[in-house]
Amino acid sequence: MNRYRQVDHFASRRRGASALTCLWLTCAAAGAAHADPTGTWLTADGQAHVRVSDCGGTWCGTIVWLREPNDPATGRPLTDQANADVAKRTRLIIGMPVVFDMRPGTAANKWSGQLYDPRNGKTYNGSMLLETPARLKIEGCVLVLCESEIWTRVIEPGPPQTQAPQPARPRP
Repeated sequence: MNRYRQVDHFASRRRGASALTCLWLTCAAAGAAHADPTGTWLTADGQAHVRVSDCGGTWCGTIVWLREPNDPATGRPLTDQANADVAKRTRLIIGMPVVFDMRPGTAANKWSGQLYDPRNGKTYNGSMLLETPARLKIEGCVLVLCESEIWTRVIEPGPPQTQAPQPARPRP
């Protein structure tokens, strides 16, 4: 009879281990679900919104809004004037890709790729780290010198709400 109790004891341990494994896998899957930088982000200086999206297995980001979209001197939309490639200097800033080829990095919720800064026309090796669902740390590096800034998630409004027509009131 003791022998059967030992078997039951081991069966109980196996069930407990299975339950812990399921719990761990559920938590890991939930953590992975939160590791999604998709959305629109306000840059640290508050001057632009960058929309981050999946670009065929890597993350990319495009400028979709500027606080000051027009050149004050000309009144025309801002262009990529600082780009070293003269042929690209007529590209509009709105719609310009600035985050490229971000692939999973060595840490959780971190991706590495390239960043373009239209203020100086330079491309940097860089990374994105989703610190919280509302905070994205962007870091650009030249050799071993790195600078980072925090972007905050923009809460985009949902589709416009329309009120259902009110039923006509009967006339007295």
